[in-house]
Amino acid sequence: MDKSKTVKGLASDKLYYFIRAAVLLSVIFLFVPALNPSRICGLINKNLSLFTSGVAYSTLTADFGRAFRKGWVEKSSIQMLYVSSLAVCLGIAANAASGCMSLGNIKFKKLGNLISLIGSIVELAGMVGIFMAYNQVAVTSKPKRVEPMFPGSFWFVTVVFVLIFLASLIQIIMMSKQKAEEKFEMETKFRLFLMFLPFISLVAVFSYLPLWGWRYAFFDYKVGDTLSMDKFVGFKWFTELVKNPATVRDIINVLKNTLGMSFIGLATSWLPMAFAIFLCEMKNIKFRRFVQTFTTVPNFISWVLVYAIAFCIFSTDGFLSSLLVNLGIWQEGQNLLMNGSHTWLKMWLWGTWKGVGWSAIIYISAISGIDQQLYEAATVDGAGRFQKMWNITVPSLLPTFFVLFLMSVANILSNGMDQYLVFKNATNTTSIMVLDLYVYELGIGKGSIPLTTVVSMLKSVVSVLLLFGANRVSKTLRGESII
Repeated sequence: MDKSKTVKGLASDKLYYFIRAAVLLSVIFLFVPALNPSRICGLINKNLSLFTSGVAYSTLTADFGRAFRKGWVEKSSIQMLYVSSLAVCLGIAANAASGCMSLGNIKFKKLGNLISLIGSIVELAGMVGIFMAYNQVAVTSKPKRVEPMFPGSFWFVTVVFVLIFLASLIQIIMMSKQKAEEKFEMETKFRLFLMFLPFISLVAVFSYLPLWGWRYAFFDYKVGDTLSMDKFVGFKWFTELVKNPATVRDIINVLKNTLGMSFIGLATSWLPMAFAIFLCEMKNIKFRRFVQTFTTVPNFISWVLVYAIAFCIFSTDGFLSSLLVNLGIWQEGQNLLMNGSHTWLKMWLWGTWKGVGWSAIIYISAISGIDQQLYEAATVDGAGRFQKMWNITVPSLLPTFFVLFLMSVANILSNGMDQYLVFKNATNTTSIMVLDLYVYELGIGKGSIPLTTVVSMLKSVVSVLLLFGANRVSKTLRGESII
């Protein structure tokens, strides 16, 4: 009997691996347009995902205006398609939740199996609705205008949902005789994994999924075109960076600005640590909180509003010009924002004002974690305040500082774009053009998508090499590394 239970338990665990893999695949269905089973006609955008089809009716019907007016497509058909897509999305969400519950104890698993069964039923009902919507669209009087098409991924997606349904049903039958625990419980490692899962998903979606766009660097692509092998040009755009003298001059100037501002930031990267130390040394708690709040708030102000503040202060009719004119120091107002000198220093000052308080938070947290007995022992030994700061606080913060410093080295080519875009004008264009802003203007302004992609690829490769190089140097000099 015990052996039979063991065999069933092993079979159940292996079946959970299959269910989790199928659930993960169904989540991918949500966001990959090529696997969208809801694209039942040519009027539906080919770049529309199943998720968008189920949550944005206006986007789904964006190109159906004339078809609705002429009666080529009934609104009820598309409304059925929308509701069915939404049902599939909800079913996938339920399956995803059940997959997370399968990491818990028997009570968690039983509830998860039930939710998975219900979710798969909802998914299959949604697929039936999509099929019915296709049948209604397929009988249109203007097939050339509507372009009815049966989605190629329909049966593949349906099969996955059927397998999830069958697997969940088998799990319910196998676990029906098992006694559930009184409480919902889950091992700590699985709870931590589930807490970390959303961040892994965000990184995958916003950091790794966009790498698929690197393929544009190998095609002669223009906005609105489709990628096809007859437009494949290999490394043409890579060689374009060194063949075109104008592009070479632009790249050299952009790299000079980017590296110059980045090195200023690296040379002053200790400022948040010093600010945090002196902030924690303030004895007046209310004043300390005021200073911390006052220096942290600018981080939440967008660069557009920062420029608005700068304009109110430094423009021709701004506060500073009006004050100096009224004092008789200047004969007329001057627009200091239109001055192209010392651009690097100005950008660093604005960036420091905006971010020093926010950057100090991590050091404040690290200071709160320092063993207070060290300070008490130092006080007994006769150490003063600055001696304790230098010999206890600073050494305790250095590991945190070096980790952040190494990450800054890796991002030496990534200055951001917002700050430089809003402060850019005719007088400082040459000295303020950094790599991210150059890529933006090259891609959005001039429409050179392949060349923009090449520059972004090279920037990513260089950043990775810098990270590993800085990590190697840190390991050699300090014996510690972050990788």
